[in-house]
Amino acid sequence: MAEERLNKILAHAGLGSRRQCDELIAQGRVTVDRETVTELGSKVDPETADVRCDGVPVRAEKPVHYLVNKPVGVVCTNARSETRPRVIDMVRKSSRRLYTVGRLDEDSRGLIIVTNDGELTQQLTHPSHQVAKTYRVRVKGDIIPRKLEAIRDGVPLSEGKVALPKVKVLSRRRGLTDLEVELHQGVNRQIRRVLAKVGHAVIDLQRVAIGPIRDPELREGQVRRLRAKEVRELRELSSPKRSKKR
Repeated sequence: MAEERLNKILAHAGLGSRRQCDELIAQGRVTVDRETVTELGSKVDPETADVRCDGVPVRAEKPVHYLVNKPVGVVCTNARSETRPRVIDMVRKSSRRLYTVGRLDEDSRGLIIVTNDGELTQQLTHPSHQVAKTYRVRVKGDIIPRKLEAIRDGVPLSEGKVALPKVKVLSRRRGLTDLEVELHQGVNRQIRRVLAKVGHAVIDLQRVAIGPIRDPELREGQVRRLRAKEVRELRELSSPKRSKKR
């Protein structure tokens, strides 16, 4: 069998995205035939090599995909030392090593994918693939047109000028504004920080869609398997070939 990149083999075994698996390799936690490998880009024959992570043999797992409606207060981490509730613990029936695709901060709620599919995770999170995520956001105050322009054009943050180019007002009432925001790739807590910069604190932030995936019937705290059609749509949407056509 042809040799494959070590990070790909680890990802197929459910140890994370390829980038996360590169971190495992760099940390010296991966061995091939009992020898520690730290060189990124290393290739091995998955049929004959004895690949281990933290001393545990690495074997490919059947990929599973879950859609979770994350409540506020639940965190997107795999750290076993974490004392707060974790998203991966909401998927109780799976014995596989799971992780979230991307993150939703602790104070936000809504849809997030949990999987052991490193290949799909790589596609969905790679900056070049630009998979849209849609949010409903409620803020204090009535956002006037001038501030909307500033939000779309960009405001100065520590990372530089950061914008929410695809934002629209859904409703205004009783000193509150409801917005819809679409992001492809962003910086940490981008929506909250941009809106705070123009004087509008976020009261509620909910992710309502990941690419074509929506489910208004999935209640907060609930979990379901992604349908085969949904997984196929995500793969097609985030495939490298499609990304190059954009």
